[in-house]
Amino acid sequence: MEWLSLLMFIIVCVVLMFGYPVAFSLAGTALIFAGFGVLFDVFDGSLLSALPSRLFGVMTNQTLLAVPLFVFMGVMLEKSKIAEQLLLSMTQVFGRLPAGMGIAVTLVGALMAASTGIVGATVVTMGLLAIPTMLKTGYKESYATGVVAATGTLGQIIPPSIALVLLGDVLSNGYQQAQLAQGNFSPETISVGDLFAGAIVPGVILVGLYLLYSICIGLFKPEWTPRQTDVEKVSVSVLISSLIPPLVLIFLVLGSILFGVATPTEAAGIGACGAMLIAMTKRSLTLGTLKEVMASTVSVTSMVFMILIGASIFSLVFRGFGGEELIHSLFQNMPGGVFGAILIVMVVIFLLGFILDFIEITFVVVPLVAPVLFMMGVDPIWLGIMIAINLQTSFLTPPFGFALFYLRGVTPKSIPTTAIYKGVIPFIIMQIFMLIALAIWPELATALPNYIYG
Repeated sequence: MEWLSLLMFIIVCVVLMFGYPVAFSLAGTALIFAGFGVLFDVFDGSLLSALPSRLFGVMTNQTLLAVPLFVFMGVMLEKSKIAEQLLLSMTQVFGRLPAGMGIAVTLVGALMAASTGIVGATVVTMGLLAIPTMLKTGYKESYATGVVAATGTLGQIIPPSIALVLLGDVLSNGYQQAQLAQGNFSPETISVGDLFAGAIVPGVILVGLYLLYSICIGLFKPEWTPRQTDVEKVSVSVLISSLIPPLVLIFLVLGSILFGVATPTEAAGIGACGAMLIAMTKRSLTLGTLKEVMASTVSVTSMVFMILIGASIFSLVFRGFGGEELIHSLFQNMPGGVFGAILIVMVVIFLLGFILDFIEITFVVVPLVAPVLFMMGVDPIWLGIMIAINLQTSFLTPPFGFALFYLRGVTPKSIPTTAIYKGVIPFIIMQIFMLIALAIWPELATALPNYIYG
């Protein structure tokens, strides 16, 4: 009856496409299948007795405490107008250059991605701030929307990304599970810090590719990106006051994790306090702003943990039907061996990225396939970075990419959707190139963690 597990997975995808809440779709579908399984004597109902201990494990997971703190940090920075001030300063610095606003948007978007770690927030913020000015200056619609959408998705890969926090926790559990299954009862561990370190080089390369593309557009397609001749020069003091605070915050948060000074949860606490201090120095922290930030943090955190609870129920029932053994046998007998298994996983995750957010994919799909891949010898840090960039590419790909939906919601109606689609295609090609480069040279993701942590 192992095929019932795959049928359950397909039914969940169908239910989600009808727009039902993710957490309740996962838990409800799994419990219905378990009920029928018990009724027809193909599922051991006693397996559900393990559910309370699983939920207690979620409640006491110290790593997941970083999620609400990082969300608070990102929302506080978003509400405190830091991105607006930074974009204005960067535009004044680069505006006279070819594609100067595109360069400014890429740099500010990368900083905001590293500061907030939330894809939707970065895309919406940059879309509201940058696109009206770029269009008013005469920038081509497809280029303007493309650079904003692509830069916004950098929050998926640039640390301290919430996606990497969740992925790190799931991959760590899967890695230990795989080692125990292979008879290693003192398993090695990986941490969120390992994943953060592994994401730095690919993230920097992607930002470099985006900048190179903008420079080439400015040089070879100057009519797409008119220079701004009326831009005021920015003073050094204004530039420093807008640039230094987010850079210092990123250094404190990321540096404390990479150098082993603080755990991800402790670093997230530093980030949350630092974001409040920055907002206070900018005189944008009011009681109303604080209430908005706290309400948004509670909303996002509740969504994440409800999905995690639903995914725990789903994965328990999935394994009860023998789904894990089915996946293992499918991967072992797949043509191409490890490469064929990874290719199939990447394609499936890419396609699921059209209908599921990264949280659902992280909690539902990754725990099912990661332990099997680890038993086949796949490096956990490399796999985590590949999944993150793969999802980033999926979120950009027409017609169902999440980043495109976010951007469509904040762009003027005069911009056709086809222009947005055309604009993101070069960036999709760059990200596919990054995936291919990681497949050929895994050291791009693994060398820095190995150097830092041995």
